[in-house]
Amino acid sequence: MIIKQFEINKISSIKNNCFLFYGNNEGLKNQSIKNYFEITFKKNIYRYEEKEILENSENFFNNITSKSFFENEKLIVVNRVSDKVLNLINEVIDKKIEDLTIILNAGILEKKSKLRTFFEKDKKLICVPFYEDNSQTLMGLVNDFFRKNKIPMSQQGINLIVERSRGDRQNLNNELEKIESFIKNKNKVEIDEIIKLTNLAENYNVSELVDSCLSKNKRKTINILNENNYSLEDCILIIRTFLIKAKRLLRLCAQIQNEHEIDLTISKFKPPIFWKDKIIVKQQMQNWSHKDAENLIYKINEIELLIKKNSINSLNILSDFIIEQSTAISN
Repeated sequence: MIIKQFEINKISSIKNNCFLFYGNNEGLKNQSIKNYFEITFKKNIYRYEEKEILENSENFFNNITSKSFFENEKLIVVNRVSDKVLNLINEVIDKKIEDLTIILNAGILEKKSKLRTFFEKDKKLICVPFYEDNSQTLMGLVNDFFRKNKIPMSQQGINLIVERSRGDRQNLNNELEKIESFIKNKNKVEIDEIIKLTNLAENYNVSELVDSCLSKNKRKTINILNENNYSLEDCILIIRTFLIKAKRLLRLCAQIQNEHEIDLTISKFKPPIFWKDKIIVKQQMQNWSHKDAENLIYKINEIELLIKKNSINSLNILSDFIIEQSTAISN
């Protein structure tokens, strides 16, 4: 059964226990999971990667069927899923495990996707597409943020914040979190302060750092790392920028298997790649196979968790990872 993105609030009143969230709006997906599920399940939330459960399905089934004395309901979130997980999820559904809710979080799924079709046609399952936000939607979120915090903000300031989020709701939420921490006990915030707080998002070094790494330009990657003194918040933003570009690279690698020509694949890609970025994207496609890009996304998510657990050493962890990827030999 399909629920439209604008009907997402219906989820709280639906008594289904298996959901498919797909699309490239990670910010809205994460926000929806937080608003409609995390409050209910509190600490009983378990997150997996598709690769993880496919490689050890027995362990996965043991985890979802076992229950401690203090547990009531469990929420299982499986990230980066694809059609590969369909058979396993079918097994889970057939077992009719009580007090278990599963959310499958996928990227873009084409109409021919077996997983998407399975969820759309079964009335007992919920399928929600999450499409990219437009600038008007993002501006509305920023307006609501300042209205909620009772702080006046000019249209110039709102435009600046949206622009620096690069059209991504997850980036926007990160920027608003930084601003929220800053404005405590304040009744006013200046444009100059917004510029300083969101400085990294504007700084091309973030995007250039990731692009250099994916292009296997080790020297330039190291130079950018040495020239910037990144904070923990910066490291999280960098790793999420890395994830966005790695996902795009994975999609490009998948498409070239059909097109067999890099330039044609790049020109037909949606959303369109900016003309200035086409050369660097081409270099990246020449350096990464589909399998390598898939493994990279898995590693990026592991590194983000590691950074959050080891905040003191976050920059060292991130730097080592980025340098390692800039020199890794593709299969």
